[in-house]
Amino acid sequence: MKSFPTLETARLRLRELSTADIPEIVGLLADPAIAEMTLNIPYPYRTSDAVYWLNTAYQGFANHEQYVFGVEQRATGLFVGGIGLTLLSRFDRAEAGYWMGRPFWGQGFATEALQALLHFGFDDLKLHKIIATHLTKNPASGRVMQKAGMRWEAELHQHVKRDGQYFDLVQYQLLREEYPPLPTPAAPAP
Repeated sequence: MKSFPTLETARLRLRELSTADIPEIVGLLADPAIAEMTLNIPYPYRTSDAVYWLNTAYQGFANHEQYVFGVEQRATGLFVGGIGLTLLSRFDRAEAGYWMGRPFWGQGFATEALQALLHFGFDDLKLHKIIATHLTKNPASGRVMQKAGMRWEAELHQHVKRDGQYFDLVQYQLLREEYPPLPTPAAPAP
């Protein structure tokens, strides 16, 4: 893909990150609860962290290794979180990751965004498999994966380390043939 894609759902737009998003990103990720439930989000979260994230996202897209989307509400343009795929092209596989700002928890935005990302991965990128993991202390993230159609695959014991402590991860997966294509719009009546 030469230009960064935009994905739309009933309520959300998944689009390329912009430097204009930095204040919203920093504001949402200043919440320690988000860092506590994720592996790669530091706390405290600073402007320099957001700049690093955007630069990594731009470089990942340029190298055909990542698609990182900002998630916004279509109706308001309000930035609500981030979601992306890290590609392992050799295996036609990717890992999905996401976060939503705490004011947007429990509203189905993560599930809606993940479903759009899965469709993009299978329909546009022609991936064979998409995985996602969550810390065992964050079962809500696992429920998002289940609602999006992913299935439990494994529990990885003491698989990651953060702040000097080892954590277990739960891994979910979905294969292309298990995920239905997006519905085709009905033809207009004659």
